[in-house]
Amino acid sequence: MTEKIPRTEARLTDSSDFNVLFIGAGNIMFGSPEGPWNHSFRLEHKLGPRLKVVGLVDPNTERARETLAKKCDSFVVSAYKDTRVCKNLDEFLQVMTPKERPHAAIVGSPPMFRGTVQQGRDIEAQLMKHFPGLPLFVEKPVTTGPLEEVKETYEIAKRISDSHTICSVGYMLRYLKAVQMMKKILLDNNLTVMSTIARYACAYEAIAKPEWWDKSKSAGPVIEQGTHFCDLSRYFGGEVDVSTVAAHSLEWDENAGKLSKQTIDESQIPPGNRIPRVTSATWKYESGAVGSFVHLVALQGHSYSCELEVYADGYQLKLVDPYVAPVLYVRQPGEDTETRMTFADDDPFFSEISHFIDTIENVQDEDNQPQILSSFDDAARTYELTWAIRHAAERSRAETLARQNAKKD
Repeated sequence: MTEKIPRTEARLTDSSDFNVLFIGAGNIMFGSPEGPWNHSFRLEHKLGPRLKVVGLVDPNTERARETLAKKCDSFVVSAYKDTRVCKNLDEFLQVMTPKERPHAAIVGSPPMFRGTVQQGRDIEAQLMKHFPGLPLFVEKPVTTGPLEEVKETYEIAKRISDSHTICSVGYMLRYLKAVQMMKKILLDNNLTVMSTIARYACAYEAIAKPEWWDKSKSAGPVIEQGTHFCDLSRYFGGEVDVSTVAAHSLEWDENAGKLSKQTIDESQIPPGNRIPRVTSATWKYESGAVGSFVHLVALQGHSYSCELEVYADGYQLKLVDPYVAPVLYVRQPGEDTETRMTFADDDPFFSEISHFIDTIENVQDEDNQPQILSSFDDAARTYELTWAIRHAAERSRAETLARQNAKKD
């Protein structure tokens, strides 16, 4: 599943400026109290004084300027003092000078505005049109929209591949040292995965964005949030036969689905758009292996509870708490107990950005060749799986309601 990127000529030197275009001025780009994401911080760390953010594209230009003001009032002022704030890409193209031509674009706009071929939702296509060969870093999920639009996402993936555009998608958990150790154990022992079991339980009390609770806007928690663990499941299990996906959900209007500590007023969301509290899915991989995934909107406080188990002949690999303090438990042949492995000072957000930049600059390092672990095409397959899970759960729910109504009649 690791994808090697064809080498290109090094474009920059270690001392030259590295121009970056930011698409989006929100939390994923500049951080928030809700999580560790912050692409600008990682780029500052990777590139140091070479970083020059030539443009910040966001329709909310007031927020963008406020964000830049904070950056310019800090030690990274050199990266942002000349940044152009534009409400859209066309505006940036009109004011950009030749010296400001970007060397890479970071696409962190909301997913409903990317990943398709439709005008206004085709930022990748627009970037490739105006900047042929421009490397792209795209956040996950690659898009959100109706299930029928999945084919458009694959069209974008094909354009990226056909044009040999360097592209990395932000499934940062693939870059965890613990995840790479799991890969190494499987490879070194010539193992074939038999099953993956993933669980993602979020702390709903801390989620204060009404849009997150509205699946007409967020696409639902499996597509918007659980996508990371669906992606990790694919990373180990391989391609999924999406026709085999089966799922059930616990909905907001069922007795077990009532929540006591929501920080938003869910009554303002139309009943048909309210998210499920639990989604449980199973599927078959093309290899014959079996996968399962459970997403829960159940915990209070702030800490999430997330685990992934991978089974192969004689082996159990269990990844615990990957977002905060990853621990890997390994049971292998000849042992009835688990070996516990910890990985200090591991920042997968930095690793994915570092590999992206090193790939662009054709860094040659015998001990650590840069690898992009999530291509756009690969991410599109994860997106299709998450939609298949949501669709299967909704179908199961509709069938249950139909049977209940039939009994009443």
